[in-house]
Amino acid sequence: MKNSQLRLRLILLNFLEFAVWGAYLTSLGRYLGNIGLGSQIKWFFAMQGIVSIFMPTLMGILADRRIEAQKVLALCHACAGLFMIGAGAYCNANAAGIAFGPLFTLYSLSIAFFMPTIALSNSVAYNALGREGLDPVTEFPSIRVWGTVGFICSMLLTNFLSFGGVRMQDSYTQLLASGILSLVMAAYSLSMPACPVRKEGKAASLVEALGLKAFTLFKNGQFAIFFIFSMLLGSALQITNGYANTFLGSFGENPAFADTFAVKNSNALLAISQASETLCILLIPFFMKRFGIKKVMLIAMFAWVLRFGFFGLGAPDMPGVLLFILSCIVYGVAFDFFNISGSLYVDQNVGPDIRSSAQGLFMLMTNGLGASIGTLAAGEVVDAVVFNAASPSWAKAWYIFAAYALVVAVLFMILFKDPQKRKANA
Repeated sequence: MKNSQLRLRLILLNFLEFAVWGAYLTSLGRYLGNIGLGSQIKWFFAMQGIVSIFMPTLMGILADRRIEAQKVLALCHACAGLFMIGAGAYCNANAAGIAFGPLFTLYSLSIAFFMPTIALSNSVAYNALGREGLDPVTEFPSIRVWGTVGFICSMLLTNFLSFGGVRMQDSYTQLLASGILSLVMAAYSLSMPACPVRKEGKAASLVEALGLKAFTLFKNGQFAIFFIFSMLLGSALQITNGYANTFLGSFGENPAFADTFAVKNSNALLAISQASETLCILLIPFFMKRFGIKKVMLIAMFAWVLRFGFFGLGAPDMPGVLLFILSCIVYGVAFDFFNISGSLYVDQNVGPDIRSSAQGLFMLMTNGLGASIGTLAAGEVVDAVVFNAASPSWAKAWYIFAAYALVVAVLFMILFKDPQKRKANA
């Protein structure tokens, strides 16, 4: 009974964590286009990566060495929520002329505190499961899946709810909704089981004193390769979040496609991606135990190839819309098999004294360096072949992204050695 209660508490934690993000992540680009900031989309999504370069690591260090992780999680969500509400309030007060600078500043401050919460919520959940003697590899995926359910619920509400005759996906109200959910999450985080803070010994090195021990993982050759490829694959994470809705909306310029479901309800169509996540998360324990981290991550990389390729081949009408749906289905494999299995791999291969810091380092490489570089590079590609091209071609952009994912997959297959096989051969 006690374990069941813990699972329910962690389910709600994950639901709220990702409901905060789902309220605006896939619809923000559409709103920015509506207010004349379409050319700035890449900077809003790149900023998520830029702040992830340092904020998850810093907050992870704080959680490992100074303040209990659940309290750091609450603090980050409180700040993120207040700044996001501020961004929404600014848009409401300046509807006649929203300037890039103020909105971008408030948004950036919000996500600077939000991005660390993904790794922190994982650490809080792993700690709670460990305290009860439960195996995170077996237990966590079926809990984490409810985070995706929360994301989907927020996406659908943003797609279908209207205020003043304007749908949330076209309005600043998506920012207000995210901020309010973040404040709720802040309060709820304080109810989580306490996470131990590492006590200092009297002879700590400078690296240990600064809480930077997680970076010593790069001394391990295979760990270094793992983190480098996490960065390379992380470059793909925000491309469809930033441009898929814009891409689908572009078909509305063609009268033959303007009234199709894929164009009018693009956020709902993209929610299929998150629905796929809910199923794929449940497959992770089986795939991790049967195939190991290398094959699971390779499956994710080839799924990214298909994710982009299907977008390039698809169209809003039948049968082309089926390719969009297939792209959304394979997204679950592409995202989960990389992010969740990678997080579990880190958890299994580091000591408890640097667990939060190591999760923050994983976030730095994926949602930090990888996502920021990838989003800005993708923006240049889209500018070159779509927005500034004599003959615009979204398909060419998607094929370029697919080719990139394929190259990364082949290199990873050659360079990374499966840790299970290394142990067996030792």
